[in-house]
Amino acid sequence: MNKKIILFALTICLISLQTQAQELNARVTVMSNKVGTSVDKKVFNTLQNQLTNFLNTRKWTNENYRVIEKIECSFIINIESISEPNVYKASLAIQAARPVFNSSYKSAMINFQESDFTFKYIEFQPIEFNDSRVQGTEATVANLTAVFAFYAYTIIGMDNDSFSPKSGETNFNKAQNIVTNAPEGKGINGWRVFDGLRNRYWLNENLMNSRYNIIHDIIYTYYRSGMDKMYDNEAEARANILQALIQLKAFNRENPNTMIIQFFMQGKSQEIIGIFKNAMPPEKARVIEITSEIDIVNAAKYKQELQ
Repeated sequence: MNKKIILFALTICLISLQTQAQELNARVTVMSNKVGTSVDKKVFNTLQNQLTNFLNTRKWTNENYRVIEKIECSFIINIESISEPNVYKASLAIQAARPVFNSSYKSAMINFQESDFTFKYIEFQPIEFNDSRVQGTEATVANLTAVFAFYAYTIIGMDNDSFSPKSGETNFNKAQNIVTNAPEGKGINGWRVFDGLRNRYWLNENLMNSRYNIIHDIIYTYYRSGMDKMYDNEAEARANILQALIQLKAFNRENPNTMIIQFFMQGKSQEIIGIFKNAMPPEKARVIEITSEIDIVNAAKYKQELQ
């Protein structure tokens, strides 16, 4: 076969792979240091590999993502105990980031931790998810894939919002479907209004509540009008990020103690300090004043670094 024809065919294949690539570039880590020697630890390696494949090979949307557009995210399951055979209690950390235009820097979108995650897993059991049958046949088995599917849709929705105003709605709707039809059973938490104030239910409620629509504008302003403009026009980018923080403060005053405020600000303190480190004193003072209300846990850090 002619070499040019072969090269052309390979190019077409590569282009096809790029345009049809899945949405996520996920890393899953399962930590089992707290589990005794009664359990063969290789079961957790198998779980880790199966979940990684589940997230990275499933097509979550109808959109075409190029390989370079895949969303970088990570999930860390820390096994705390075994409540009964093959049923594990764990914590779960979820992180996701997006690249900043004209930069090698990646800005955190999600940095969240669940402290109460119960699931059942038998080595090599199929890791599958069906949007139409979220509950599955056994609650603790279904909870494993339901939780990961929920965060996959939420991550994609947040990423979409950061590039185009309110464009994450379809994925937040899919996450809402999981919440509505979530598994119910012993030890399963996080899906219901009465499961606490910082859980999957409230995260999705805040993202879907029409009264909170400005949150989606804030996400877009912070990332697309702010972070992505840092290279071309640092002063304008800073002004836009400050505007996002001003809007977040106003939202917080109108809707105190909503989960989305903490969720948005989690892990952003160092980034915001870096952005405003070289700003004019009035801008620094405004950031200190705003963050004393919307990021109370890090208020002293902002004050120390930006004064």
